[in-house]
Amino acid sequence: MTEARGDLEAFAAELFDGFFRADQRRWGQAYVRGLLLDGRRKSVEPMAARLGEDGNRQALAHFITSSPWDAAHVRARLAWRMHEAIGPEALIVDDTGFLKDGDASACVSRQYTGTAGKVTNCQVGVSLHLAREQASAAVNWRLFVPASWDPASGQADAAKVARRGRCGIPAQVGHVEKWQLALDMIDETRSWGVDVPLVVADAGYGDAAAFRLGLEERSLPYAVGISCRHTAHPADARPVQPPYAGTGRPPKAQYPDPAQTVKDLVIAAGRAAARPVSWRVGSRPGTGRNGFKRMYSRFVALRVRPAGRGLRKTTDAPELPERWLLAEWPATESEPVQFWLSSLPSGMPLATLVRLTKLRWRIEHDYREMKQALGLAHFEGRTWGGWHHHVTLVSAAHAFCTLRRMARAPKDTAAV
Repeated sequence: MTEARGDLEAFAAELFDGFFRADQRRWGQAYVRGLLLDGRRKSVEPMAARLGEDGNRQALAHFITSSPWDAAHVRARLAWRMHEAIGPEALIVDDTGFLKDGDASACVSRQYTGTAGKVTNCQVGVSLHLAREQASAAVNWRLFVPASWDPASGQADAAKVARRGRCGIPAQVGHVEKWQLALDMIDETRSWGVDVPLVVADAGYGDAAAFRLGLEERSLPYAVGISCRHTAHPADARPVQPPYAGTGRPPKAQYPDPAQTVKDLVIAAGRAAARPVSWRVGSRPGTGRNGFKRMYSRFVALRVRPAGRGLRKTTDAPELPERWLLAEWPATESEPVQFWLSSLPSGMPLATLVRLTKLRWRIEHDYREMKQALGLAHFEGRTWGGWHHHVTLVSAAHAFCTLRRMARAPKDTAAV
């Protein structure tokens, strides 16, 4: 850390340039340095013990929990810096859980999180990450508000609603579905002048037709996971105009055959339609050029017309729009195992389509680094503002590590 101190000071000066007060700039830099120092726990007290001359526990706690600095301003500067450094191919959306023992922290509730793989007592944060194959960075965050914390919800819990004031949750903040939070954050990130070339997400977001439609309304291409229950028509299906009886409103054109599930469409295409694709270097030892095994599987790509009542209501055209249906069908499996929908161009090569769709691995890599090394889940405060301050500065610490790795790595190797 000693040799990186000068680089960190320059990075922090750029990030906290908008802070009018010198003490805020000082404690912002100190907090990020505390996150970067070796140590198992990255909450305020153990960080203060490791920070030497900046080890003022009270000042650090006030800065992260109570000081009125705008986390969004810092995230905007971070997004500008990392967009320039990474040259992202995609903006990845996901959420992660923050497991809690008590119930006093903002927005803690019993809810599902993939972090634990079950319903448990936790907070859930939604994040956006700029990414390309070699590097990625978290640039925006929102703490998810469960319906039980929203006084306007029919599921409101009186005890949790009463804690909103103590947790500093703004009065205008209520329960919003995670996919809508993601759209709101995408809008905010674009308002900073950050270009979004492609949105990548798992089925937790892709299963929401409203999320996909929201991206299309914003003219943003996407590659999102979906479950096998979604339905679609083959691309060559055409709607037929029923005969007009002469009275009333003329009937709309309809597809003569019912939509099929995406799983059935891929199975109907057959195993012979699956093509082998290797999309990136993995982390396991192998015979690849750099000593690691390449990720490899078989994929089927079909042009389809996604169906569903919600989609039909959003278009006046007789034909449903055409999209990519991508399915992973390993040679060892009797049927496809994963499915995605994408609005990427129809002429895109299969290898490129797979690589971009699979780029979501970067966000899992970021979560792992931020939780294991940088204390993402170690915040012990209970306030709404403190949570957003902490995750923002963890993102800054992670971005600093990413920039240093990129500076050291040869241009033709992955700076993971």
